[in-house]
Amino acid sequence: MILELDCGNSFIKWRVIHEDAPSAVVGGIVDCDEALLRALHQVPGLRLARCRLVSVRSNEETAQLVAVLVKAFSIDVMYAAPARLMAGVTNGYDEYELLGLDRWLAIVGAYHLAGGACLVLDLGTAITSDFVAPDGQHLGGFICPGMPLMRNQLRTHTRRIRYDDAAAERALINFAPGRSTAEAVERGCSLMARGFVLTQLSMARDHWKDDFTVFVTGGDADLIGGILPDARMMPDLVFVGLALACPLP
Repeated sequence: MILELDCGNSFIKWRVIHEDAPSAVVGGIVDCDEALLRALHQVPGLRLARCRLVSVRSNEETAQLVAVLVKAFSIDVMYAAPARLMAGVTNGYDEYELLGLDRWLAIVGAYHLAGGACLVLDLGTAITSDFVAPDGQHLGGFICPGMPLMRNQLRTHTRRIRYDDAAAERALINFAPGRSTAEAVERGCSLMARGFVLTQLSMARDHWKDDFTVFVTGGDADLIGGILPDARMMPDLVFVGLALACPLP
């Protein structure tokens, strides 16, 4: 069995797959190294042979996690690394090593699946968009605050904005003008995210008319599913790229 990890700024996404089948046996999302170990120890019949990971955390934090995994499971760990060219995709950043690794792997994975032009949207702590031309040239992209950042900034810097997660969830049942603070904030932030996404879609059409594929990933991907009916919803898109970056020996 192979353990795959996507170590983000806020959470660790993990899954276990068989070497001969890419579909996940089990997986989840945790908020710390200790929670990851607890989750793995609860997997019946777990027999890990190796691990591959992508991390946007500091080198020290990543090394600490790797040490914990090696001690617990005695496995070899492969890391995704920045690259100018991978799996037919040319990194479009002037300094390619500064493009976030999770974002890069999502781009690589999307192009591998599409085999042509694509727009990659990742809705997480931040919202990112990336444009890949038919020949695999990454044209660049955009970054803006995601729902968690927008919500937390308003809660932190505005004294009268106070509501709990349950109120936030209830607020998104529709997009009528809000009649409470929770409704006004949640619907306003969601509409901002939707507006950003629709602008990216318009820009992609300016490039390629309708001859491109839209990929959507990230924890808040469901927020925009209704406005992109033809998009491919790919919660594990980063793992597709990770397999290309760290092929099994």
